[in-house]
Amino acid sequence: MKGFCVPRRFGWDCHGLPVENEIEKSQELSGAASIESFGIGPFNEECRKIVLRYTSAWKQTIDRMGRWVDLDHTYRTMDPSFMESVWWVFSELFSKGLVYEGFKVMPFSMKLGTPISNFEAGLNYKDVDDPSIVVAFALTDVPHTYFLAWTTTPWTLPSNLALMVHPTHTYVTVQDPKTEKRYILAESRVPSHFKEEVQIVAKCLGKDLNGKRYHPLFPFFAEKAKEGAFRVITEESVSMDDGTGIVHSAPAFGETDFFACKRENIELVCPVDANGRFTEEVPPYAGILVKDADKEIIRDLKKLGSIFSQATLNHRYPFCWRSDTPLIYKAVRTWFVAVEQIRDDLIAANEQITWVPSHIKEGRFGKWLENARDWAISRNRYWGTPIPLWRSKQGDIHVVGSIQELETLTNTKITDLHRHHIDALTFTKDGREYHRIPEVFDCWFESGSMPYAERHYPFEHKKEFQNSFPADFIAEGLDQTRGWFYTLTVLAAALFKKPAFKNVIVNGIILAEDGNKMSKRLKNYPDPEIVIEKMGADAIRLYMLNSPAVKAEDLRFSERGVEQTLRQVLIPLWNSFVFLSTYAKIYHWKPKKVSASPSALIDQWLLSLTQKIIQDVETAMEQYDLNQAVAPFVECIEQLTNWYIRRCRNRFWADEDTVDRQEAFSTLYTVLLDLVHVAAPFIPFLSEAIYQELKTEGMPDSVHLGTFPVYQAHLRNEELEREVTAAQSAVGIGHALRKEYKLKVRQPLAKAYLISSNEELLSALKKQTQLIADELNVKEIEFHSDETNFVQWIAKPNFPVLGKKIGKLIPQAQKVIGAFNRKQILQLASNQTLTVQIEDKLVELEPNDVQIERKVKEGIAAGNVGDLTVALDTELNAALLEEGLAREIINKINTMRREMDFAVIDRIAITIQSTPVVESCFEKYGKYISGEVLATSVHFGPCTGTEWDLNGEKTIIHIVKNA
Repeated sequence: MKGFCVPRRFGWDCHGLPVENEIEKSQELSGAASIESFGIGPFNEECRKIVLRYTSAWKQTIDRMGRWVDLDHTYRTMDPSFMESVWWVFSELFSKGLVYEGFKVMPFSMKLGTPISNFEAGLNYKDVDDPSIVVAFALTDVPHTYFLAWTTTPWTLPSNLALMVHPTHTYVTVQDPKTEKRYILAESRVPSHFKEEVQIVAKCLGKDLNGKRYHPLFPFFAEKAKEGAFRVITEESVSMDDGTGIVHSAPAFGETDFFACKRENIELVCPVDANGRFTEEVPPYAGILVKDADKEIIRDLKKLGSIFSQATLNHRYPFCWRSDTPLIYKAVRTWFVAVEQIRDDLIAANEQITWVPSHIKEGRFGKWLENARDWAISRNRYWGTPIPLWRSKQGDIHVVGSIQELETLTNTKITDLHRHHIDALTFTKDGREYHRIPEVFDCWFESGSMPYAERHYPFEHKKEFQNSFPADFIAEGLDQTRGWFYTLTVLAAALFKKPAFKNVIVNGIILAEDGNKMSKRLKNYPDPEIVIEKMGADAIRLYMLNSPAVKAEDLRFSERGVEQTLRQVLIPLWNSFVFLSTYAKIYHWKPKKVSASPSALIDQWLLSLTQKIIQDVETAMEQYDLNQAVAPFVECIEQLTNWYIRRCRNRFWADEDTVDRQEAFSTLYTVLLDLVHVAAPFIPFLSEAIYQELKTEGMPDSVHLGTFPVYQAHLRNEELEREVTAAQSAVGIGHALRKEYKLKVRQPLAKAYLISSNEELLSALKKQTQLIADELNVKEIEFHSDETNFVQWIAKPNFPVLGKKIGKLIPQAQKVIGAFNRKQILQLASNQTLTVQIEDKLVELEPNDVQIERKVKEGIAAGNVGDLTVALDTELNAALLEEGLAREIINKINTMRREMDFAVIDRIAITIQSTPVVESCFEKYGKYISGEVLATSVHFGPCTGTEWDLNGEKTIIHIVKNA
């Protein structure tokens, strides 16, 4: 709508564990061995078959939600063109020296037999009960003396190679009086492990324990002692919050352990296979799933006398989000992108990105970049893009960067790049034979490669890519700061020293209404299709766009919230169009936009407000601020329906075709036409429906093919806007007072007083005197700059609070506070502090130190917001009561008209059976009442009809439509 061509090409993520998991279930496979027995080729082809299973459902939902996207020219991550570009990205990184092979401790899914990212490991935490044991490690050189270390993973103890202590914390040796054994642990943790008093026989810092040797718990890797294992090492991250202050270190199964032992040149051992089972390296537990081995290991340690204490701990533990089984942390040999080498480039790229909300740039994302670690990109799986590395037996590596290169090397025509098509391909180079490594890429590497691979860059579309990179705009959830946003930034910075995108909107996470993660298994959210069918896509779109979700805050999805949006915003907008359409048909009015400024101030105000909305929405959209873009037109709909149309109804149904009636029609038509153009990107369906009824010959076929409205400064009257805003504020206070004092708005009052010391505000209010009088239904408005004649402000000490603060000065404080002037009281009332002198001491009073009361003059109802006080004269005389009765009659007859489905132009005949008071009222106000209810005749006498209580007067009213 701003004149640009915006390609919106849809892409399909086809690879990865979700698809593999489905096939494992359907083919009753479990783990790598069974998949390879089934055959990698058949397995991958089964994966290919189901990848696009849900495409029709996706298309249906995307279309129904009003997302404009090209679903006919999609890209797929499993297509050779996409995969080849991924190879190119990798080969470029390799040539820059940014790829290496090494070990890394990663979250590992035993069920799937593969590592997963830290990001994925955080997706599914559960509360579980695990064994909590304190283990005694015997020193080699001091008899009957033991290091105490705590763990909740007994299965890692057979792989223990070191004990970690904090270098600067104090450790003590205590003697158990019952056993005479001595135990070493952190001084601060002694009370947690010894309930009775123990003797401290020695004390030192953690660094003094460095190098102390101990006997291994098990014999499996005892020979490692010769290589420097089974000794105490120091580690700054050791916590004193729980445990013993001594941490058992199995470097193959903990990231901190891994780096600490690597620093100390202690080589890891990993007696656990790809499916989480112990290997033959630990014979007693070989073949047992590690978590299932806990009980046997504890039992064996008890026999050896190595268990100091045992309990059960309930804590949160990560589960595989795909298989819903416990994760372990395990060292795996993997291929890395050396992110730490290019960290400065990542930070520089981030500086060029506009983030919405802005705090994520330096906050969540910026902090993540500052601490970015090397990225493990290989996975021991099958259905994915193979890593294009071929290795000789001598360890030489060759990276393949294209299909053409592989065809040349292998003299083979390549039509598919999946493992079962290329794993067997070999080639000879410099007399050495090269075989492909078995790993595939982590799917996040594919996601990060998407800007290049979607266009098959650099093999095709070079110019198109160069003209559109970095992307102008992307959007995704807050969780992607460590996912897609991150991988895009890493690869773009590594390849081009640029960001991959210029602007990004980060949405919060959509949760179930109870605040938990949405779960298909728990069924804790409504069926989206039912909600769409019931309330429409526009209601869901606007509900989410006008929510905390667009500010990267979590949203508890509520079906009631969607319904509220429908009722409070969309239906009123539609009703505004219906109102215009109804009277346009009655009076055969032909659509005509406003060409010159209309005479009525309310028309000028609405046109000015609409221009403000156009400007505000455009400004917010240019800043990618959806929250600020939605709020203005939602507010405009409120002003249109609850202020303009309500106040102008009689102008539209005027029988005579006056200039005023014509201007009212043109104003409402112009505003609705502008409003549906402004709202079209947000609520596309309702905007289109209204536009189709408003459009005339020569206009575009669709609102979405039109242009966004251009701001017209000559229609803007900011002074008038301020005046009406002030008037609405006064009306709001007045209506609240009527509600508080149980005075119906239909009941006229004699007088209202508007009081403000703000001369500019008072001047604006005076210009809208008649409007305010009409809205408040008062006969007269008086303006004052001092409210002391209406309201008395009284300040008293809040004795319980202030007494603690100033003690014996309270009596003097009471006198000082009691003498406060209105300015001092208002300062405290507006949540500010106030410094006063009490005797010879300066005291800073906080709002909570003082109690403020407002005493209103008798016969007056008064209320205050900011600079404005409104007071109503609540005394009612006979004349006011009689006029109020007339308005009550109008209200009840019009209610009957609506309930009987009379058309707005239907004339009626009325029969009333009531009291002399009601008859007397009709004698005075009959013409007014008849005009408001479109009555051609009114007759008093016995009748059958609807019974009403008209301000205490029992009345029966019967109405019939004129023939």
